[in-house]
Amino acid sequence: MNGLMMSYPLALAQILDHAYRIHGDKRVQTVLPNGKMHGYTYAALYERVKRLANAITKLGIQRGDRVATYAANTYQHLELYYAIPCIGAVLHPLNVRLSAAQLAQIVHEAEDKLIFVDGVFAEQFEEFRNEVGCKRIVGFNLMPTDTDASYEQLLREVEPTYTWNIQDENWAMGLCYTSGTQGEPRGVLYTHRSMFLHTLAVNQADVFGLTEADVVLPLVPMFHAMAWGLPYAAMFAGADMVLPGSKPTCLTNLIAENGITVAAGVPTVWAKVYPELWKRRRDISSLRRLIVGGEAMSPTLIEAYEKDLGVEVCHAWGMTEMSPTGTFSKLRRAHQNLSDAKKWRIKAKQGRPVPGVELRLTTETSTAFTELPWDGETIGEVQVRSPWTASRYYKSESTTEQFTTDGWLRTGDLATIDAEGYMQIVDRAKALIRSGGESISSIALETALLKHPQVLEVAVVGVPDEKWGERPFAVVVLAEQAHKNISDALKQQLAAEFPKFWIPDQFVFVDEIPKTSVGKSDKRSLLAQLVSQNLLG
Repeated sequence: MNGLMMSYPLALAQILDHAYRIHGDKRVQTVLPNGKMHGYTYAALYERVKRLANAITKLGIQRGDRVATYAANTYQHLELYYAIPCIGAVLHPLNVRLSAAQLAQIVHEAEDKLIFVDGVFAEQFEEFRNEVGCKRIVGFNLMPTDTDASYEQLLREVEPTYTWNIQDENWAMGLCYTSGTQGEPRGVLYTHRSMFLHTLAVNQADVFGLTEADVVLPLVPMFHAMAWGLPYAAMFAGADMVLPGSKPTCLTNLIAENGITVAAGVPTVWAKVYPELWKRRRDISSLRRLIVGGEAMSPTLIEAYEKDLGVEVCHAWGMTEMSPTGTFSKLRRAHQNLSDAKKWRIKAKQGRPVPGVELRLTTETSTAFTELPWDGETIGEVQVRSPWTASRYYKSESTTEQFTTDGWLRTGDLATIDAEGYMQIVDRAKALIRSGGESISSIALETALLKHPQVLEVAVVGVPDEKWGERPFAVVVLAEQAHKNISDALKQQLAAEFPKFWIPDQFVFVDEIPKTSVGKSDKRSLLAQLVSQNLLG
């Protein structure tokens, strides 16, 4: 028997309309390229989004057409986040950190009909502009004069009225490509339904927990996995937003002057900015929570933020394929009486599945997958399914390396899950260091090394070894004024936690570790750099 509820499509226009009608006085602030702030209300954004919808339609964009953005975290990009999918087109944020060759390939595969380009990336865009089939360009913020049209000019020439008409909630709304760290980038095609449900899920109290009282700072780029869904979650909750542009001059000032309550970004950002935040801890008293993802944040740094600054740190884990949030780490009521050290160890895990997400740990046999226990010790591949997880890649046939025959996404991450449901990533399946037939977790070594007060960043890679096949090799960035002759101290620290064969044979100290397009340690580039500088051996 069918129920008697309204057939009401879950579409992103509902988020926009709700923000306008219920939270129209809330504000969006943006750091402009000249360092000044631009601000306006949700009501003003709503009118501009409707103008933009008319302008995009006037340019010939039809339902299902892909429209790319090549932009930083700005109010114009936020307007495009709504206008493009709400007319039935597909938003395609281009990752400005990818190479010109990768971007040209992605634009060709997506068949983008129109690209909106932020002027701060104009020179980068010119490097691949002639290589893409899309010839129609709209620019904003300091763009050269050879674009087809000016963003603001387009908005002035159209009316601020538009009727949304998304009747099928399974219609595509966004296309994001994976970073390509395990191969060529692959497209993930989101639906209105999947993004709407993801928004509801992350806005739960035990996940992002955003409210109307919050001021949200998304440092995670809007070209990376839909900025972790924050542009939709924040507006649905009615939170104010502060968008940092391409390069905010001073993150501490941005937090202090705008009363930021929730900020989201990769651990590297929070490691670098911590000393300044500590010096001005009274000025940043509004900050209540950090949402961190991309890589693990060390228990030492979590302790520093929570104990010294009074800022809650919450790990999130997910993938582009998952819209992207899959797990979130918050303490349970049962943990209230634990020691601080035990609490921080729990918070250093990637967390428990967001309601709506199913996880399983598996090991692969010659004929099938065997599900493994959640005992906090058994390591297996994480597989996932949810209403906002991809079922296949864009313009690609599914393979058994990507999806199981019973419909689960193979993440490629190796992890443990404890009896309470807290997952802890051990390593990527393809990144484990195999030494003498034994597996060594680079992530476990990195986490341990980050506990040393003089270590700011670290990457552990596997290097070829004639005797053992592979051996771990540690590359370390030290804190300012740190004494660099600390290899023995680091080895001693690791010896207290790991067997002797796990300890890296060599430590190299560098000023910076190369990063991927999403802010993770780029171990491929790092290995190439070590080889070119003759540092291996």
